[in-house]
Parts: sequence; structure tokens; C-alpha cells
Amino acid sequence: MKSRTSLLLAGAAAAVCSMAAVAADKAAPLSYTDQLPPLLDRQLFFGDPEISGAQISPDGEHMTFMRPFDDVRNIWIKGIDEPFDAARPLTDDDRPVPGYFWSQDSEYVLYVQDKGGDENYHVWAVDADAEPGDGESVPEARNLTDIDGVRAQIYSVPESTPDEIIVGLNDRDPALHDVYRVNIESGERELLIENERNIASWTVDLEGEVRLAVRQTEDGGTETLRVSDGEVGESLYTCSWQESCNPSRFHADNERVWFQSNKGEDNDLIGLYLMDVDSGELEFVERDPEGEVDFGGAVYSNATDELLATVYTGDQQRIYPKTDKAERALDFLREQLPEGELGFRPQTSDDALVLVSLSRDVDPGTIYLFNWDEMEVSEVYRSRPDLPVEHMAEMQPIRYEARDGLEIPAYLTTPKGVEGEKLALVTLIHGGPWARDSWGYDALAQFLANRGYAVLQPNFRGSTGYGKAFLNAGNNEWGDAMQDDITDGVEHLVEQGLVDSERVCIMGGSYGGYATLAGMTFTPDLYACGVDIVGPSNLITLLNSIPPYWGPIRKMFTLRMGDPSNEEGREQLERQSPLNHVGKIAAPLLVIQGANDPRVKQAESDQIVVAMREAGLPVEYIVAPDEGHGFRGRDNRLAMFAHTEAFLATHLGGRHQEDMEDEVAERLEEITVDVDTVEVEELADELAAAKTLPLPNSDAGKIATGRFGYVTEMKMQGNEMEMQVERRIALEAGDDGETMVVTSDMSSNMGAASDQFVLDGDTLRPISRKLAQGPATIDVEYNSRAVTGTIQAGQEIPVDIELDAPVYGGDAALEAVILGLPLDEGYSTPVRIAEVGMQQRVRYFSIDVEGRESIEVPAGTFDAWQVSLEALDGEGGDLTMWVSVEPPRMVLRAEGKLPAQMGGGEYSTELTRVGE
Repeated sequence: MKSRTSLLLAGAAAAVCSMAAVAADKAAPLSYTDQLPPLLDRQLFFGDPEISGAQISPDGEHMTFMRPFDDVRNIWIKGIDEPFDAARPLTDDDRPVPGYFWSQDSEYVLYVQDKGGDENYHVWAVDADAEPGDGESVPEARNLTDIDGVRAQIYSVPESTPDEIIVGLNDRDPALHDVYRVNIESGERELLIENERNIASWTVDLEGEVRLAVRQTEDGGTETLRVSDGEVGESLYTCSWQESCNPSRFHADNERVWFQSNKGEDNDLIGLYLMDVDSGELEFVERDPEGEVDFGGAVYSNATDELLATVYTGDQQRIYPKTDKAERALDFLREQLPEGELGFRPQTSDDALVLVSLSRDVDPGTIYLFNWDEMEVSEVYRSRPDLPVEHMAEMQPIRYEARDGLEIPAYLTTPKGVEGEKLALVTLIHGGPWARDSWGYDALAQFLANRGYAVLQPNFRGSTGYGKAFLNAGNNEWGDAMQDDITDGVEHLVEQGLVDSERVCIMGGSYGGYATLAGMTFTPDLYACGVDIVGPSNLITLLNSIPPYWGPIRKMFTLRMGDPSNEEGREQLERQSPLNHVGKIAAPLLVIQGANDPRVKQAESDQIVVAMREAGLPVEYIVAPDEGHGFRGRDNRLAMFAHTEAFLATHLGGRHQEDMEDEVAERLEEITVDVDTVEVEELADELAAAKTLPLPNSDAGKIATGRFGYVTEMKMQGNEMEMQVERRIALEAGDDGETMVVTSDMSSNMGAASDQFVLDGDTLRPISRKLAQGPATIDVEYNSRAVTGTIQAGQEIPVDIELDAPVYGGDAALEAVILGLPLDEGYSTPVRIAEVGMQQRVRYFSIDVEGRESIEVPAGTFDAWQVSLEALDGEGGDLTMWVSVEPPRMVLRAEGKLPAQMGGGEYSTELTRVGE
């Protein structure tokens, strides 16, 4: 038993209780405290469970589960019939293991782990039968994806090749995951597909072959493409950005794939289909039989790969069996087990053994072992056996009408044993926001109810699961209609007399943290306090700092939130950013942040804390240096909620637990920040985003090939010079595939020069460049991580430009890329290029279509797109181009300024002839 200490005596006492000093008045105690059940230890809610996350090996011989080892949640293993006391640890990580799975042959347990919450997960493998080495407590674990700063994604654990897994790694391009086959025993990796087409996800068939790819279209829609022999092929299915469509798992015949879609005016709810992978045709299978919610999930057989059941989540869960055997099993389990929601998933390769979870709103659940062959079921363990379910509060589904008439589904939890009148309320907002709350045990809601608070969890517009109309009603409505839905829920409860309008707090994580800040700024009179957990305060810096691997779907963010690259979108996002309205805050705020959060950077919390400090407003701040987007570590978690409940008690008058373990008190003191020391580091801007966003797709098929004549006029320091340019663009076949060769021969009174780019014929990524003018030459080669070569100009100068992400070539190579882009009215994209010359560096530009017009050049009159190229790094090089509208495209005119090293000045280029 760990020792405990009083909060008032611990070193963290001043930090935890300082909220009272900055608040105008401490809230009076709740009048109904004597009606509440006993005050329960916060560890019952947020401490590590003794046993959790059980899985059975595919051969049915072993059971693995999670249990603390040296006070950290790790993986343990035991024989299927052995007691838990006979289990031995398999891992001894110093950070809780977030997830694990078995290899198909039952030889290995594989798990993922990151560093301090940075979400750069590595895949580790442990031999399930191995014994610890001398002096060790656990067997040796091997890192199968041992590359720092790289996030592994697991796509498949194929049954046909049980010693291998299919993973994605973004080591070549931080925005894109290439596909590898990894041998579990040796760790050897085989590259299957190099992702150069901005693929966001891959689908692997039952034989371990990548067969489908999903990516975002230029207009934000979703596109499913065929993959054959490692090559991404034609599009099979596309839906708009306001619709949903994606493959999930291959059918048992391995020729069709289970597919989800709500495409079409007649389909509001996502339904289940089967897609023929050859034709892309869909066969309708099912949509919610009650017509309420989107398709929610499915249960499949391990033995036959057939569909066993479909699952929908309305107010509560509904399961629909799809085979007679599954129907008999579900009927048997409902007859044998207590009332509650079932989780049903076959574990063994023959489906003989199934782990069944049973839970309800007042009970985190019990795990049962179901022997399907024998039709027997037995209890394995309770999730939290010490939690007194008799003192838990019921969660009720409710509905209320928003101010514009939209019905908002929500859940309401009221304190156990208390009359429903004039209660203190915590409005608990889910993250996402493209997610939803659902009925069931919620540790935080139960914890708050035990402290004396009613808890409202609204599924505001923009939440998922309720159809595309409900989801799309939240587009561009952060802080506006989405926030109004939350406000209207609070006012609905106040009008009913259930809630005391003077005792309302708002709280949430991620988007819920944003909603907390929005509530505190946009409706300051509504809330007595706020608890912001990893919430964004500045929507523009949020969008500019999203993780690189979200780059392939960034368009979805700008369409659903607002686009900071245009004036209208920027104005909207600035208006919706709580940071810009700090002066309206009228109540104390607690801010909680993980220092390594890759989704909502610490700068988001730093900004609001500094702004409140400077405005003289009451703010408290917790930052855990070893956490990310949420707190995984036990002591961090308990410290956070100790601080939170003391904060709520101060401002709402509820109960709180005054004692805690010494270790937790010490940790709370360590992670509580003196707000006077907070500084805002350099904030992410459009340039920061451009550094890691995926390069835009450019299509060589849209580019005119052949010979083209240009004349360039330059004006420098009062002098004028004319240059004749002969350009040849050709597609050439080679041993390594097709290339596009762009050769420019130039002549002027300064002499002749030749510049040749060799580009990949599929992606237009640069392969090499050779430039010669007299004795001076540049000879370089490109790859995903570097540009290398030499410059000969009287002396040999090495070229070695290290790249954080792939680049396009500059000059004529960049012009070719622009010709191949999906240009249209309003099109905009950032781009990176390597500048090779006196300055060896990566440059960042924004490409924007400014309009369409008819222009006349010596070669004729053309319908043209006006395209601007603007330097995001402020280093010059801006230009305006006019390119022909209809493919195959040509550069018609270009105007810009010469770089300083070439004397500055202006230049213009025009197309003089096409062909020989």
C-alpha cells in the first residue's frame, strides 16, 4: 500500500488550491451533498485496472492481457487454463503499452510503442514462449521498425504468411507511408510500394497482397483505386467531400471487398456494400434497419472470413446476426449473461473460443470466455472489481432542439440518489469533432457524478454516426452553430429546472478543449469555469501544425473548418479562434497539455495561457513533459484529475478527495506550471505547413510534348537583354520506366547555355539535372532525402542539400509540374523545390490560380489560366505564369523578377512558336 498525504500539506497544495486566490469568490458547497453516495477514491476510476485487454492466441493455447509491471501497464501471458496468478510478464516498458496483437501462427506477441506521446509508433515483437535472459525479468523484445521519428502503421497480419506483417512507414516522406512486408523473426523489410501518389491508406486482401488504395481528391473527395502488382491503377469509386466511402475488409472470396458508402442524394446514412474489385460495382448489403444511424461495424469469422453480425449504435448498441450459428450464439449469451451491451469477437483461428465483454452505463464490464463448440460461457475477470456499481449513476439518452430546429442527441448523467433539481453541471464535450459520444460506462462522467455534478454530453452537429446531413451541418461552424448546440443543451437543462445556471462548467479534450475555450469566450456568462485538455486556441496555427502524415487529408480539414490560405477563410478562422477573444473571458480556466502532442501542439495551450496572464485573468496550467494527446501514464493521469476535481470544487462547490499518494502529489507539483514563466515559441504559419505537406500530384499526360520556342526579355539596372530559348519536352522509355526529359537551349549576348532535367515520367519528381554555360556546369542527382552533385565554376563545389521531405525541381522542371496540376478556378497548393546554384537550399512557394483569360503571344491567341507563384519564405522568386487551359498544356507567358545574384531587375518570357 502506497502512503497517502493530505493535499493541504503536500508540496503541490499551493498549485492546486491557488485557483481560489484568483477567483472572485469560492462557490458555496452543494446543497445536496448529503444525498450523494460515498466519495469514491479517484483511483477506482483512473488508476490502472488489475487486468484488462485480454486476447487469446489463435491456437487457443494462451491468453495475454494487460497488467501493471513495476507500476506500468505491460503485457502478461498465461496458459489458457492457468490462473492469472501463474502469468508471467512479456514486456517491461517504462511507458504503458497502448496496444498489442498476436501473430497468426501464435508464435509472437506484437505491440506498438511511442516515445513520450509523440505517436511515432514502432512495432515490437516478443517470442511468446521465450524465457527471460540472465538477470532479466522479461524476454527480449525486437523493434521491427527501428527508425527514429517515423510512425509505423499496421495494415495487415495475413493468415497466409503468418511470419510476416504488412506495415506502412513514412521514413522517406514524413507525409506519406510506403508499404513494406516485414519478417517478424528476422526483422527484414521488403519494400512493396513507394507511395508517390498521396495515398492516405491501403487495403490488403486475405492473401497479404495490397489490392486497394484510398486517397483524397483535389476537391477534397475520397477516391478508391485499384492496386495491382504494387502499382496504383485506375479509380474504382469516388465520392464527394460531403460524403463518405471507403473499403474495410476483403470478402471470403478475396475478389470482393466490404465497402461503406453514403454516396448519392438518396443516401443520408452510411450503408454496407460489397464492391467488385475488378469492376468497382457495388452490391447493396444493408443500411440501419431502424433508419437512425450510420453503419457502425461488423463481426467476421476467423475460420471462414464470413460476415457474422453487423453493429449499429443508436441511443444504445444494436447487433444483427447474419448467420444461424451467430444468432444461436447471441441468443445463448443474452440468456446466460446479465443485461448489458455485448462485445463479441472470435479469438481463435477456428472460432472455437470467443472473448465476450458485457458492460453497461454503471459497470465498466466483465469479460467472459465463450466456448462456441461446447456452448459454454464462464467469467474470466471483471474490468474494475473494486468499483461499487451500486454507487454509479445512470446515463440517459436525451434529445433537445437547437435554436435553428435541429434535434441534438445527447447523454445526461445525474448524481446517484439526488433529486433532479438545481444541480451543478459539467458540460463534457467529446473530441474529434468528427466522432460521437455513446451510451455506456464513462469513467470521467461517473467520476464527476460522484463528486456531485450532472454531466451533459451533447453530440452537436458535426458529430459522426447520424448521417451526412447532420455531419455536414457542422461544416465551417466551429465556435458558431456547433457551439450553439452546446449552449442550447445547457439552457435546455436550466429551463427544465434541472441545472443551476450559476453552477455550470465546460470541459473537454482535443476538440472538446477548443469548445471549452469557445464557451469561455463566446458565451462567458454561461460558465463558472472551464477545463481545457489539449485544446486548440488558434485555428490557423492548428491547421498549420497538423502532423505531416495527416497531410494527404488536409483538404478535408480546410473544407470542414475553413481555409487559412484565402482571405475569407482566414477571417472566419480568426473570428472563431478563442485566442482572439480572450478579453471576454469572465471565469477561471484550467489548461492541461502534453508537451509532445503531435496533433495539438503545446503552442496552442501556451498561447491562451499567456494571453490570459497578460489580461490579468485567472488561469492554471499543467504540462506533462512525457505525454502527448492525452495522459497515458498512471501518475500523470491521477495528478491531472486530482487538480481538476479541486478546481471544480472551488468554482462549482462539489466534493473532492483531499488526499493522494505521495508519488502522485510529487508528480502534480512537477507538472504544474508557473504561468509567469510561460513563453510562446515561434508559431506555425503557412511556411511551416509547406515544409512537410505532401507534394501535389502532377500528371505528365497533361503536358504538351515537342519543341517550343520562347523569347525572354530582361531589364537589369537600365540595361535590356534578349534571350532566345529552344525547349524540347519528350517522354522517353528506359529500363527503370518512362522519364520526361526537359531540355532548354538558350542563347544571348552572354553566350549559349543548356539546361536538361530528367523527371520521373509518372510523378514528375526530379531524377537529375545538367546545366552548362561555357566552362561552368551543374550536375546533380535527386532522391527523397538529398540532392547531391557538383558545381564546376573555376573550382569544384560540392552540392549536398539534405531534404526533410521530397521536392520538385526548380525552373523548367517546376514549370512542367505546374502544367500537370489539376488547375481550376480557385486552385491553390504549396510546393517545395530544391534551389541548386550559389545558394543550395529548399524553397517554399504557394501556387494559386488567379483567374482565366484570353491572351495573345507571338505564337497565337490562347485561353489561359493565370497562375501565381509566391514565395512563402520571403526570399523572392515570385512570378506569374499564363498556361493554356486545355491539356496538353503549354507555358504561354511568364513574368517575374530576377534574383539578387543576377542583378535583380524584371524579365518576361513569351511563347513564339510550337513545333519545328
